[in-house]
Amino acid sequence: MTYLRRAFKYLLQICIIFVVIITALMLTGFVSGDVSVAFRHGWKSIAYIGAMFAVVSLAYPYFGYAKRNIHAQGDPAEHWALIHAAMASRGYVKAGETENGGCRYHLTGFMRVMRLWEDYITIEPMLDGFQAEGPVRDLARIVSAIDHKINTYGN
Repeated sequence: MTYLRRAFKYLLQICIIFVVIITALMLTGFVSGDVSVAFRHGWKSIAYIGAMFAVVSLAYPYFGYAKRNIHAQGDPAEHWALIHAAMASRGYVKAGETENGGCRYHLTGFMRVMRLWEDYITIEPMLDGFQAEGPVRDLARIVSAIDHKINTYGN
């Protein structure tokens, strides 16, 4: 169900961006205000574009979310304060705890609205550290920030 909800939100977001761009082009006069003139096949073209957006929206949640491992030695309880600090430095606040002893974080303010409330990062303890799960576009920066806080690598 989460997959379909995310796909619908991406479809909505893509369609809104498309409508805003086309409306701006029509209002400025770069494109004719008549859909049958602006698009080669008129409303049929709009249907094709909508179908293409739907396919892309259905594929994006599969590629847009991932899991990454964060290696850390010692007791995970020792590292939670550093993880909270790393998440706060990236604009995330703690949203709650998971049943496996992990934490869930989300963005604050306008960025949360821009992501259509699909901004959750979940961090769970594992045997050799932690596992972070969330949107791919944020995950690399988050994992790097947490790894930098937890591990010194000889520094």
